[in-house]
Amino acid sequence: MPALTLLSAVLEQTVQWKYGTAGTVGLLLLTVGIKSRRPTMSSAGAVILALLVTGPAVSS
Repeated sequence: MPALTLLSAVLEQTVQWKYGTAGTVGLLLLTVGIKSRRPTMSSAGAVILALLVTGPAVSS
């Protein structure tokens, strides 16, 4: 279990560094939505992360 917590912290820091506050909000929505079994919330988080990741490719 400690390894999973460490992996989660590293993932959160990487998203924060690369995608900023919007990435953190997207990851938070995705995580909370999955844990609370709310598909709307997790979908919103997934869409935010997908837009951040594909944003530069789509705008070119």
